[in-house]
Amino acid sequence: MIYTPALIKRSASGPRRTALATGLCFVFSWSAFSVPAARADSPARRASNFASDSGNILYLAAAVGLPLLSDGSNGRNHALRVADSIGTSVILSEGLKNLFHEKRPDSNAHDSFPSGHATAAFAAATAESSLHPKQAPYWYLGATLISYSRVRLHRHYERDVAAGALIGYGTARLEMSAPRGLILSPVIEPDSRRYGLQVSSSWR
Repeated sequence: MIYTPALIKRSASGPRRTALATGLCFVFSWSAFSVPAARADSPARRASNFASDSGNILYLAAAVGLPLLSDGSNGRNHALRVADSIGTSVILSEGLKNLFHEKRPDSNAHDSFPSGHATAAFAAATAESSLHPKQAPYWYLGATLISYSRVRLHRHYERDVAAGALIGYGTARLEMSAPRGLILSPVIEPDSRRYGLQVSSSWR
């Protein structure tokens, strides 16, 4: 593929916007983590329950489903890339859970580190932000709220969601940089555009 100056400029600005959105969301996360846990009957508790359960499902479904509705002929391939990012990162997360056996703060289950919710949410956010850079702040905000809810509800420690977010982010960036993705490579077609870990000359 021949890169024109205009294309190189766009490819450079995309990662910068994504990095800025990621940084702002992490700042929000760490600020939110300092807030005491919500009372069982409080609006904050109900909001956290929604974000952790139904909201999380709707968020992931939207991340996979929206490309089918908005990306035209590339919709199927983009949806598969988002699903690949989520699936691969969750597999890695589950493997680490079995390796570390960290106890959860609210039960005797030993599968706290890393957070699967944070992993999947940030994988979805990173993949969607690579495909639709202008939407990055919204996707990362949603992933941050889901991750925050896990700490607010005492389902995870801060380090669990921080590790999950990094796994999700890194896996999705790797997936978007691979011509045919990762575990779903047999059904993903190479894109004419480049995402993920692309580096242009203006970054050197």
